Amino acid sequence: MDAASIRRCTVAVSADSAHELHEWVKYGMFWHVYPLGFCGADIRPAGPREFHGRGLDALIPWLEYARDLGASGLLLGPIFESATHGYDTLDHMHIDVRLGGDAAFDRLITACRDMGLQVILDGVFNHVSRNHPAVQASLDEAAGRLDPADNPWHGLVRTHVGDNGEPTLDVFEGHDDLVALDHSSDKTVDYVARVMNYWLDRGAAGWRLDAAYAVPSVFWARVLPQVKATHPDSWVFGEVIHGDYPRIVEESTMDSVTQYELWKSIQHALETENFFELDWNLKRHNAFLDSFVPQTFIGNHDVTRIVSQIGSAKAALAVAVLLTVGGVPSIYYGDEQGYVGVKQERFGGDDDIRPKFPDSPSNLSTLGEPIYRLHQALIALRRRNPWLIDARTEALELENKHFVYRSVSADAQHSLTVDLNIEQSPTFTIHNADGSVAYQY
Repeated sequence: MDAASIRRCTVAVSADSAHELHEWVKYGMFWHVYPLGFCGADIRPAGPREFHGRGLDALIPWLEYARDLGASGLLLGPIFESATHGYDTLDHMHIDVRLGGDAAFDRLITACRDMGLQVILDGVFNHVSRNHPAVQASLDEAAGRLDPADNPWHGLVRTHVGDNGEPTLDVFEGHDDLVALDHSSDKTVDYVARVMNYWLDRGAAGWRLDAAYAVPSVFWARVLPQVKATHPDSWVFGEVIHGDYPRIVEESTMDSVTQYELWKSIQHALETENFFELDWNLKRHNAFLDSFVPQTFIGNHDVTRIVSQIGSAKAALAVAVLLTVGGVPSIYYGDEQGYVGVKQERFGGDDDIRPKFPDSPSNLSTLGEPIYRLHQALIALRRRNPWLIDARTEALELENKHFVYRSVSADAQHSLTVDLNIEQSPTFTIHNADGSVAYQY
């Protein structure tokens, strides 16, 4: 289906208003947490999945910490019933027993509301666990053991005939335990829309769409209008690693996508001491901002910690860039404390970057306080300059190890100048429009 046909599937909105940010998103600054790790859940249970005393309630003592950091909300990793790590869903309609079940979600939502924090959920709608009931039902149906009329999951999972004549399944990126949903099916469209609306009804404010890059844009263009019709103030962004971001946003009707290009260029430019790479990607970032506001980050649950990648001094410059350019930023839990962690391509290779957090902020090491204060100060600066949400940048001075850029508001009425220097030791200075120093490191 071409882009014009996809647009006809969506609600009638003008090009100017299609991705208009709601007020709560314009001030969005999210503390990104991987709950199963944060709460110390058993990621790979040998027996039954069980609650061991630290579920979503373990986040509540940290809400004041997140608010004082400057966050406006929580961006949560997967919290629904799953077999292991959260991305192998067993039941989208219930909170994982290891996280305390549905009642724990309600308590967290209430606590966040009392603290003025929004909650964004991780929607894993590209695939499910091989143990999801829809998978076995589809196999039984294909083998003639189940009448389609008696299959409540009919249409959710597609089967094929293998070389041996037995039914086979589509899987996600070679992971045999992650079975792809049938995104051409009306049943899947209705199911995903129902799940998204249910949890928005229950108090969530938005969704991150996991592996959105692996799902046809036309699928989202059929689902999201159903969600927006009921929850027009929700914010939905997709995990998109590469590709034509503006086209994907337009065709899918998502509000935004993850800005992996900017993440990579910030990290790599500082690592290789080549600010030309960052400048080139900031020009691309400007072009993206002409059609949507990207979701920006320098750390998440899938990548090596920024401090492990480039060291704490250069990581401070990475934070400065993140918080002085356009976008809706998120800070991955622990990055604000200078946590280290390396992602490895092996079984359990994500464990190091998805750690358990202490029971309360008082249990944190004091070693992380300087970088926490840095984050806090730069987020406060961004709060004082809310126009940064869609600011464009322009290079003023550009060398391999020295880069000065100006971030300018969309109406050209406001600006900040950022001076990054790694000639000897990493330093940066942020100047207000009148030349005064807003922050120096």
